[in-house]
Formats: sequence, structure tokens, C-alpha cells
Amino acid sequence: MPVKCNTTQNLHGIAAMLAAVFVFSIMDASMKHLSRTYGAFEISCLRCVASIVFLLLPIALTRSWRVLRPANPLLHIARAGLGIGMLGLFIYAVRRLSMAEAYAVFLCAPLLVTALSVPLLGEHVPARRWLTIAAGLAGALIMLRPSSNGFISIAAAAAAGSACCYALSAVSVRALGRTNSSAAMVMWFLVLVGVGSALLAAGSWRAVDAGDWGWIALIGISGALGQYWITDAFRSAPPSVVAPFEYSAILWAFALDWVFWSVLPSVLVITGATVVIGCGLAIIWDERRLAGLAATAAVSPPP
Repeated sequence: MPVKCNTTQNLHGIAAMLAAVFVFSIMDASMKHLSRTYGAFEISCLRCVASIVFLLLPIALTRSWRVLRPANPLLHIARAGLGIGMLGLFIYAVRRLSMAEAYAVFLCAPLLVTALSVPLLGEHVPARRWLTIAAGLAGALIMLRPSSNGFISIAAAAAAGSACCYALSAVSVRALGRTNSSAAMVMWFLVLVGVGSALLAAGSWRAVDAGDWGWIALIGISGALGQYWITDAFRSAPPSVVAPFEYSAILWAFALDWVFWSVLPSVLVITGATVVIGCGLAIIWDERRLAGLAATAAVSPPP
């Protein structure tokens, strides 16, 4: 059965997604800066710990500890495993690629979310939308730049793997959101990913330099806000509605690359990103069209 959601919930989910994308771009730029010194899993752990601190402050002030009570712990653990893979692969990719290159490949995630919402959530995706998804993934392949001997950039492949982990994690949010609060989903995601990342980073852990604590604090603030808003987005509306709005991330990536690293995107990145974003916009247009038809049918009197 298709998942039904009213217009107000959809708009709320879209606004939450746009806000999450903005603050996550700040977090990712900060992680790119730190990745020159620290390992991917250490950064992932520090990101989670710093975000937990900022997330707990409002809960402690309001004494609303009850909202953190988890339901379906096995699904929380599975989502955390995906989160560890997502963060580790993405940090590896963004260390070796520009923000725009890493984001452009990662942008195939919303298409994957839309596709996975069918077998995992039972949502309905029309045949024409499957064609759009296929075209968008072809655009991602352009950005992966496979060579004549069949090999793909390891960093680009890491970004693609991160996108797959993210897509599965995003779909799991819809299932968890039926029995968990947004705060509980964010908190347990951060706790479990932080612990898992710490264990993986234990053998190569490096003491944090005093000058880097400001960057970690920025990662914590932006990560906590982004995680809350993106969880709220997928909890409020179907993935096929909110996921395409993640494409606004490419605009922030272009701006951050130019301002902080004086890097401009290549022609292949721009071409592939245009294809992927165009497909995402087509999905948005199709969703609006179907919503309009449903609304018209609902108010029309029976024959």
C-alpha cells in the first residue's frame, strides 16, 4: 500500500531537508579540513561525540529524557552500521576529491532512496519514474569516470558506496519513525556510530591538537542540527518526496570549493551533476502532478 502523507507534512519535510543540507555542507567542509591530519573513523567518532553534547543540552534543560527511549533496537543497530560505512567512506572520498566531486557522486543517493522505498516500504513508484532513476544513475556513472581498462577512481567509488549506505539508512528512518521520536533516532544513531567508529579507530588514534577543537565544535553543532533535521524530514514525508531536495547540496559544494580551496568543478562533474539533478527535478514534478490528481479526485463528487 502506498504511504499517504498530507501536503503540510510534505512541506515540513522539504523545509527540514533544505535546512539539513545546508548545515551538513558546513560539517563536511570542516571534516575535509580535519581529514588532512586525522583518520576517517577518528573524525567520524569525534563528529558523533561533539554532536551528542549539543543534542543533549536542550534535552537536559527541558528534562525531556523520556523522548530518548528507543524502540526496535535491532533496527537502530543496523542503521548505525550503515552510518559507520557512510561516514567512513565519505570522509575517505572528500579527503581526496573536491567537495563538488564528492557531492556530485553522492547525489545519486536520493535516486536510490526512491528506488529502495518500493521493496522496503511498499511505496508505489510509477514505471516512468524508474526510467528517470535509471537516467540519473547514468549521470552518476559519468562522474565516476570509468577508464578504458575498466577501473574507477577509488575515491569516487568510495563516494558511491557512501551514497548506497546513506540510501539504506534513510529508508530505515521511515520504519523507525513509526515508533521512535526524532530525538531518539538521532541520539542512538550518534551513540552507536560513535562507539563503532572509536573501536575501528583505536589502533591509529591521534591526540587532537588544541587548534582543532574549534573545528570539532563546528562539526558537532552542524552535525547535531543536520542529523535532527534530516531525520525529521524522512519521518515527516515519504523518501520519494523529500530526498530529491538534497540536490541543493551541489550549490553549497561549488561555493565552498571556490571560496576555501579555489577549486572549480570539471566539465564531467558539471555534466553528470546536471543529469542527476535534472532527474531529481523530474521526480519532484511527477510527485506534484500525482498529488494534484489525487487532490482533484478527492474533492470531485462521485458520478
